[in-house]
Amino acid sequence: MHNNLTMLDEFDMDMYIISHDTPEQQKELYSQLKDYFGTSLPFISDPDMKLIEQFGMKNGDVAYRGFGIMDQNGEIIFKKVNDHWGEQIDHTVQDIEKEYKKIK
Repeated sequence: MHNNLTMLDEFDMDMYIISHDTPEQQKELYSQLKDYFGTSLPFISDPDMKLIEQFGMKNGDVAYRGFGIMDQNGEIIFKKVNDHWGEQIDHTVQDIEKEYKKIK
């Protein structure tokens, strides 16, 4: 298993972590990802969960963990709920690659 978010570098798209957490919680998560993967992704703060809801990832007052792809028009073209996306980065990259090829 690769423990590196640089596996995502092959995709020509901007990548972010969308979170409704407080800045302190986001900083902690950023640090944890950096420690685990050697790097992290930038965060988009979504305190009202509008983008999270647009992705269909809202679960009451919290967000599901997972990943997705939004096109340049703001249309959600793929999403997957997966609490273990980071621990299963090889599978995550395969899922993203499959969907990415459909739009390229």
